[in-house]
Amino acid sequence: MADSNDRRFAVVTGGSNGIGLELAREFVGNGFDVLIAAEDRSHLAEAAQTLSTGGARIEQHAADLATEDGVASLHDAIVRLGRPVDMLAVNAGIGLGGPFVETDLATELRMIDLNVRGAVQLTKLVLPAMVARDAGKLLFTSSIAATMPDPFEAVYGATKMFLRWFGEALRNELKDTNVGVTVLMPGVTETNFFSRADMMDTKAGASENKDDPRDVAKAAFAALTADKDKVLPLLKNKVMGAIADALPDGVAAQVHRGLSEPGSA
Repeated sequence: MADSNDRRFAVVTGGSNGIGLELAREFVGNGFDVLIAAEDRSHLAEAAQTLSTGGARIEQHAADLATEDGVASLHDAIVRLGRPVDMLAVNAGIGLGGPFVETDLATELRMIDLNVRGAVQLTKLVLPAMVARDAGKLLFTSSIAATMPDPFEAVYGATKMFLRWFGEALRNELKDTNVGVTVLMPGVTETNFFSRADMMDTKAGASENKDDPRDVAKAAFAALTADKDKVLPLLKNKVMGAIADALPDGVAAQVHRGLSEPGSA
């Protein structure tokens, strides 16, 4: 049944921790009810408790978004709520570091399923309703890694490049509508990404100067509301991204290698 209140409604995948949780918090603080989706039910419950302030309604959906059935179940949950999605943050993702010849293939295929296939499927399911009512905004969490080749994160970097250009292409397709698309390209951020990606012995993973995910989320929300095509939060990332985009690919790859090579910490 449709909610009768006048709060807007946002959906955030990967919303139980890290940037996703802070995106959800930013939506709540700006008058949204939120549905957070992730795989771990207990993590979702903990996140929902921290978000339940100011009268916001927090919905949870536990599903494996690396699977077709998991994404379909999330869309079914959205439909059952009977509320139009005002903002969709396609944020769920995983990474994996190390030499490609040594990394685990199953993990990399799952990464592609979550970061790429799941993002495409969910967008395909949610976007038509936005277009039909000529309203709504999409946010894709890419990465500053999408500005350069990514040695020792070869598959992860490729998935983030996909999300960057997927989002930019959709933005162009939708330019004559009132549906906005923004690509979020955060730099090295203080989340559990590096420990989960087995990258704590890298220069990036060991850095004590990581960005605060709250700052990333604030920049993302501001860019969404201003209908920006993309956002690299914080000045240092804007500068780094601009330089990486301008460098020859081989040089940019060497720059990334200095951050991601195992043992570089």
